[in-house]
Amino acid sequence: MPSFVIAEKCDGCKALDKTACQHICPNDLMVLDKEKMKAYNREPAMCWECYNCVKICPTQAIEVRGYADFVPLGATVTAMRSTEDIMWTVQFRNKEIKPKRFKFPIRRGVGEGQVKAFGHYPTGDGNLKSATLMCEPAGLNTEKGPVKFTAVPKL
Repeated sequence: MPSFVIAEKCDGCKALDKTACQHICPNDLMVLDKEKMKAYNREPAMCWECYNCVKICPTQAIEVRGYADFVPLGATVTAMRSTEDIMWTVQFRNKEIKPKRFKFPIRRGVGEGQVKAFGHYPTGDGNLKSATLMCEPAGLNTEKGPVKFTAVPKL
């Protein structure tokens, strides 16, 4: 389900030119209503459901309704981000059930924007634009030649 903004929680990122959710949305769906100073998803049908806006919102004003394979039907999912981890909260439709919380660490050892593509997984020929896939040909074990399969005896 697409992301949606809870207007009561949204502060428009303190009236900056661009909100955090606008900055991170890969499909440019999040916009700021300049009159109300509230963000909103202008085209929910086009939402990729990548959860980027949910994770970055400083006021936890953006929620998603998760799919049944992730959370029970009708539950909402919010995220609270710290410098070390992200705390996901699942709120069930039945408010009598206590919310469930899950904490996952954020990638460590690398600052934001400093990840190097294919850092320790170079392509076979050293050229990132090559048609050779990552770790080829070594990962294919082609230097050993074709593998000989033997029949498995019946028991």
